[in-house]
Amino acid sequence: MRYKITMLVSEAQQAFFAARRPRKDSPHTTAAYRRDLAGITALLLAELGRDEADVEELTAPVLRAAFGAFADNHAKSSVLRAWSTWNQFLTFCVSDGLLPGNPMGAVARPKTPPLTPKPLRGEETPEQLLTAAADGARRARDPWPERDVLVLALGLVAGLRAAEMRALTPRSVVGRDGELRLHVHGKGSRDRSIPVQPAMAKLIEDYQASCRRRFPRQRFSSNEPLLRDRAGNPIGRGALEYLVKSCYRWAGLHDRVPTGANLHALRHTFATRLAEDGATASEIMSLLGHASLATSQNYIEATGREQRAAAASNRTYRALNGLAREESSREGTAREADVIA
Repeated sequence: MRYKITMLVSEAQQAFFAARRPRKDSPHTTAAYRRDLAGITALLLAELGRDEADVEELTAPVLRAAFGAFADNHAKSSVLRAWSTWNQFLTFCVSDGLLPGNPMGAVARPKTPPLTPKPLRGEETPEQLLTAAADGARRARDPWPERDVLVLALGLVAGLRAAEMRALTPRSVVGRDGELRLHVHGKGSRDRSIPVQPAMAKLIEDYQASCRRRFPRQRFSSNEPLLRDRAGNPIGRGALEYLVKSCYRWAGLHDRVPTGANLHALRHTFATRLAEDGATASEIMSLLGHASLATSQNYIEATGREQRAAAASNRTYRALNGLAREESSREGTAREADVIA
């Protein structure tokens, strides 16, 4: 049976984005949604053999075929993100009377991978990384240690994401001396305020002074991005990722970065150290801008305090402890015999 209201898929997608405008999605989020919609749309139109289709033709079999083709060339995380985008889009179509029901329930999706924190490996790695960057270990064509150290510190002691770093402006540092805070516009339009210690305030001052030396003829507004590239332009996403990656390499610490992590490993290191030092899940949630307390709890669980205590209570450890004492006693006796001899 034909549904009452008909609309082209392209028109429905335009209406979907228009309806989301009050949500104030970030440009990055909107661009990701557009890519997901466009990628699957191209595949389903190929399945239908046409250049355009009506929303009512978005049936479960057509969507399954399109997502199957999409999954052949994309990672699980990309498939999962595309599935979520289309689920939201088709839910919108149902609410606007374009579809009698959402067919995404009949489209398979990868299981949501559990969040596994990926901090830098090695107890002294963060300190070694900062020291190497401050000493100018990164042999770029135009070395800029003040900027490199600030970027690393924003991840390691403030827990900022890449997009949050790029969104910082000179006005992001607010408050009186000794009580400074870093105002961060975070993911999902969630703002948060992070306490800034004098050492971080000094890094920001040193970086801004280096900007004035490098670009004496340029005047940067207090509303413009804080972090700059070598030409004085706001640093791009790719350039920021490359900067951090090259800092690892030049410091000789690239083997201590977990697979699949780069700049985000700095943020995970920040959160993991908070948990190790006794921060609560709610404190971690506030400082990192998590949407869910469960996400923050993962860092506490990852530190393994409770697991370590439980493992230590294993009765078999008594036998191991006894063996260790016996071995130590034998070594002591042997040393005494050597002395006598």
